[in-house]
Amino acid sequence: MVVVVVVVAAVAVRPIVVKYNSSSSCCSSIVAVTVVHVVVAVVVVIVVVIVVVIVVVVVVVVVVVVVVVVVVVVVVVVMLVELVTVVIVVVVVVEEAVLLVVVDVEVVVVVVVVVVVMLVELVIVVIVVVVVVVVVVVVVVVVVVLVVVVVERVALATN
Repeated sequence: MVVVVVVVAAVAVRPIVVKYNSSSSCCSSIVAVTVVHVVVAVVVVIVVVIVVVIVVVVVVVVVVVVVVVVVVVVVVVVMLVELVTVVIVVVVVVEEAVLLVVVDVEVVVVVVVVVVVMLVELVIVVIVVVVVVVVVVVVVVVVVVLVVVVVERVALATN
């Protein structure tokens, strides 16, 4: 970005140096042209900086959104696997209890523990999804506020 700004400023200011050096005396027309070139150079540099900032902001927002989507998809898949596992465990335990006709205390304890563990994992997954969504919303709001502030500062600077 610094290289782009320096190159743009050098190209915009170069006519100033050429006109000033080619003139034997300093007259008002050269000064007026010099001022115009300087103003144009400043405006060009400001526009380049704004464009670079906006591009960087857009790239950051896109990367954050992609990461959030991937995380949410992974979380949903994990939740579905957990639900299927709970269902399978409960079905197997119920089948064994029906086959044995006698419900053993250990079987009941195992089923309760497995179900509780699965539910706790599901709650943790939901909490993680909520936190990720909140973080994404905060990041997007901060990025939008920064872009608005930069645009306002540039608008004030160019007026």
